[in-house]
Amino acid sequence: MTLKKSLLIVFLILVVDQVSKIYIKLNFPLTLYGELPLFDLGWFKLLFIENKGMAWGATINDFIPFISERNGKLFLTLFRMVAVTFIFYWLYNSIKQNANKLLVISLSLILAGAIGNIIDSVFYGYLFSNSYYNIAQFSPGNGYESFFYGHVVDMLQFPMFSWEWPSWIPYFGGESFTFFEPVFNIADSAISIGVGIMLVFNRKIYPENS
Repeated sequence: MTLKKSLLIVFLILVVDQVSKIYIKLNFPLTLYGELPLFDLGWFKLLFIENKGMAWGATINDFIPFISERNGKLFLTLFRMVAVTFIFYWLYNSIKQNANKLLVISLSLILAGAIGNIIDSVFYGYLFSNSYYNIAQFSPGNGYESFFYGHVVDMLQFPMFSWEWPSWIPYFGGESFTFFEPVFNIADSAISIGVGIMLVFNRKIYPENS
């Protein structure tokens, strides 16, 4: 696969990701934990939440307590930017070495997803007004935060089924559990699919290691 085709994949995913995020951002209010679904089929919900941290809503200061939440957010954004640089180099080098097409596709997906969430983190705080209990406005320079401190917009959830843990199970006994409760976005999906391809087709991508 050529670099041009790879970048086309990245571009198309970024367009879908950003259009979906901006549409949600400019048309719906943000409620605490997205308790008011915008669309609900039971097994699929369209919610609107903003993630200040990493996957599952974790933040850097959850792991390094002496770092403030704000500094942790900046560190995370900068780390993502460095990671994207390495992913792009890996992608470029793989294409140059005529690597397996599946590897190039998976890296393109991961790169697109990483860039998609970086755009939120770097620019959204500066470009959009606050969404909490009101619909955000596109207002560059009058946003809810400054550059590098924006929140990632999530909106997709697939709570397929729920159950309650038996009372005899330690720690979790009596608590309810919903399968695939996390809320995510198109960028997250691209990253997950890219990583999934690399794991499932590892022997095909790296035949010399099998």
